[in-house]
Amino acid sequence: MGRKLLVAIPYAWLLVLFLVPFAIVLKISLSDIALSIPPYTPTLDFSAGLAGLKSFFSELDFENFVFLTEDDLYWKAYLSSLQIAVLSTFLTLLVGFPIAYGMARAPEEWRPSLMMLVILPFWTSFLIRVYAWMGILSNEGLLNQFLMWLGVIDTPLILLNTQIAVYIGIVYTYLPFMILPIYATLERMDASLLEAAEDLGCSRMSAFWLVTLPLARPGVVAGCFLVFIPALGEFVIPSLLGGSGTLMIGKVLWEEFFNNRDWPVASAVAIILLLILIIPIILFQRNQQLSREREG
Repeated sequence: MGRKLLVAIPYAWLLVLFLVPFAIVLKISLSDIALSIPPYTPTLDFSAGLAGLKSFFSELDFENFVFLTEDDLYWKAYLSSLQIAVLSTFLTLLVGFPIAYGMARAPEEWRPSLMMLVILPFWTSFLIRVYAWMGILSNEGLLNQFLMWLGVIDTPLILLNTQIAVYIGIVYTYLPFMILPIYATLERMDASLLEAAEDLGCSRMSAFWLVTLPLARPGVVAGCFLVFIPALGEFVIPSLLGGSGTLMIGKVLWEEFFNNRDWPVASAVAIILLLILIIPIILFQRNQQLSREREG
């Protein structure tokens, strides 16, 4: 009984916080826009019973989803979001892997302190950290003042409200999600494997590519998915750091809900985004399962 209750808790969590909201959004995406509160006319009326269900299937259409394919804005936003999420994930890996590797190779008494430094930004509000980057990257911000003081530049660089600022914000925000799984994988690695590789004639660089990197693969894959999935639907960072010139599906979704008040189209955008995200989520779960099987 206790085992069943333990298993039922996460399923109940998914039911209440995922499946029910998904069903509500799907229902709205199949509705028609209207000048009312809420601003849509539902095609599925549960109060009508079986007759309402029959009417729903007889009048069912996917015009909101078809509209997404007809307007260039939406597929361009999806492609732009994919591009930004993929490149941001790659940049986060380039920055995060050396940090995680250094933490794993550091003396054991230093590792808790290094771990604390990685987790420390989470103690501050996410929104405050993004606003701080607005102050750093502005024309009169700390970065431009520092570069001008060094004599590297004569005039301030335009960094804020550009895609460069978006990449900086995403890499900074999601860097711990990349570092922690890689560190957890490297920290468990047997150091004697590297010694054996060097005894067999490998240089340190060859031992890294042939031993360390393959063993770190599960952590790298987990970190990439943990960064890519939230970055794809990011809204706050492109809105505050990217400005109006940055096109991401999270911004389009917000504008459809709150500016245009076209809830059916906005819900269709959210459904497509969720279906896109399901693919990396399934791949991530598959990777985790294979990792557990290898360890077992």
